[in-house]
Amino acid sequence: MTTVDTNPGTDTRKAGRFVYISAVVLLCAWVIVPLYFLLINTLSSPDTVNSFPKAFVPEFDLGSLSFFASFAGMLTALKNSVLVAGMTMIMSIVVGAPAGYALSRFDFRGKELFRLLILLTRAFPLPLLALPLAVMFIRTGLDDTVFGLALVHTTLAIPFAVLITFSLFSGIPLELEEAAWTLGCTRLTAFTKVVLPLILPGITASAIFAFVISWNEVFAAAVLTIENRTLTAFLLQNLDTSPLHLKFAGGFILVVPALIFIFAVRKYLFAMWGIANR
Repeated sequence: MTTVDTNPGTDTRKAGRFVYISAVVLLCAWVIVPLYFLLINTLSSPDTVNSFPKAFVPEFDLGSLSFFASFAGMLTALKNSVLVAGMTMIMSIVVGAPAGYALSRFDFRGKELFRLLILLTRAFPLPLLALPLAVMFIRTGLDDTVFGLALVHTTLAIPFAVLITFSLFSGIPLELEEAAWTLGCTRLTAFTKVVLPLILPGITASAIFAFVISWNEVFAAAVLTIENRTLTAFLLQNLDTSPLHLKFAGGFILVVPALIFIFAVRKYLFAMWGIANR
């Protein structure tokens, strides 16, 4: 005799599993396929990039990257991007790490509200600040300078630096510092000899996060600079006139640091609200 499974729960679980797997596959394809075609066109000759249909296997030709490097002003823009992102990385950690330590170790009135306000600063639309920032920078002589743009990018990166370092310090028991105090260490030496070595990988990840935020920012760079444009602003300026293979090469150069960031800080992003790292 043949038995028929009439349990509706089994069919529901199978359907839910199928929908889940399909959604994961579609999401992965949504992310990976554009990156793959970007890689193919970057590692192909300019003639292949401008031809149709597109190839599915890269030629491993460096013609597009060579054209990118020889394009007038491109290397200068790339150097400006590296300088601005480097200064943003340093300043955001110098300001954000002490703030994260203070939020983790000291209790004061309005602490939770202060954490929320730090995050809400990223919700404030930057275009509304464009005109006041431009006027202030012109009056102070910071317009069209690498340092001035780094200051703006630092204000964008500090909220994340504060929240990430706060979660890192929260994962370090206070008893470790107290034990160091009883052995004759000051608060500073206990921090540098006990706490800092434990959170140094997280600090590095937070610094990389700040670097990528500055690296990918385009609005402030396009508004506040003219001669000293970063790579994103320079590509945006030449978007209508530049050839297709230059756009692919520029996009590839911009994407690489973001991919490195994903693998470097993925386990720290989920701890931004004080959850201890596992």
